[in-house]
Amino acid sequence: MAEYKCEKCDREFASKEALDMHNSSKHYEDVKKPILKISDKRKTRNWILIIVAVLIIIGIAYFLAFKENPNDGKYDSFAQCLSEKNTTMYGAFWCPHCKEQKKAFGSSWQYINYIECSTPDGNAQLQICKDANIDGYPTWQFADGTRRDGFVPLADLARITNCSLG
Repeated sequence: MAEYKCEKCDREFASKEALDMHNSSKHYEDVKKPILKISDKRKTRNWILIIVAVLIIIGIAYFLAFKENPNDGKYDSFAQCLSEKNTTMYGAFWCPHCKEQKKAFGSSWQYINYIECSTPDGNAQLQICKDANIDGYPTWQFADGTRRDGFVPLADLARITNCSLG
């Protein structure tokens, strides 16, 4: 004697479990399933938290990468003085010490007499630097013809050129 009957096909079943299995396999499009199980809700919540955390990390990294340099504009008059006294830096775009030197000046770097020595592909030296006998980067050349190779602290540049650091 069957106690449970399928409403779709009139088959009879001895238990509720058997009827449920029949409905889920034969009439699966008609079975109303919960949208999310509790475990699915936890997984969704965890993914949302992970995505939010990643977005926060990206936002912090973006802020740190593009925040204003505290030295911006601080050395404008110093950099202009260096240029007025015919101080020139020879460098290459790929040179880490050159990048460090430029960073030390912040936005004031725009006033420095700078000569790029590298070809665009970074594999050779431009003729202007060959003619000046530049063999390392950065190379600072002063009005009296003397040179300093490598990163030169701003205080040393000020002392050598008698330009006020600030």
